[in-house]
Amino acid sequence: MSRIGKYPVLVPKGVEVTVSAEQVAVKGPLGTLTQRLSSDIKIERDGDNLLCLVNNDSKRANAMSGTIRALVANMVEGVTKGFERKLTLVGVGYRAQAQGDKLNLALGFSHPVVHQMPKGVKVETPSQTEIVLRGNDKQQVGQVAAEVRAYRSPEPYKGKGVRYTGEKVVLKETKKK
Repeated sequence: MSRIGKYPVLVPKGVEVTVSAEQVAVKGPLGTLTQRLSSDIKIERDGDNLLCLVNNDSKRANAMSGTIRALVANMVEGVTKGFERKLTLVGVGYRAQAQGDKLNLALGFSHPVVHQMPKGVKVETPSQTEIVLRGNDKQQVGQVAAEVRAYRSPEPYKGKGVRYTGEKVVLKETKKK
């Protein structure tokens, strides 16, 4: 069995977990998340813990046990604390502004870029060059951050563009005569 799949998932107080044959649903103070289950895996509740058990000894079932365990752990964390992703704009004239569920970006193009936020992801701009994305679904928050970064990813010569906060951009040396 997978090493990750062996560890139990601790369910804190205030979080309800509903397990059926095809899916698991986690409900907490920040919302509800559901995940479909593979037929190779079953989830059992043991007091305050959730255990991912393998139905057969196939390689796929072993791999899926760790994957499902990690997804369920992220769901529990998402409905209790939530997830956050920070982006930084680097470049002269690069600005961001949040307006409700839309993010307006000025990234050096001839037109402003407007990104519509999906349901479940909230956006804030503490300053003109910082973007904070929050939500309870880790995959969705990461996907929106990747989409915003893709509008103008950091270029390798000056480092201008949209970066994840803390991301290191290795700059190339310019051509010499």
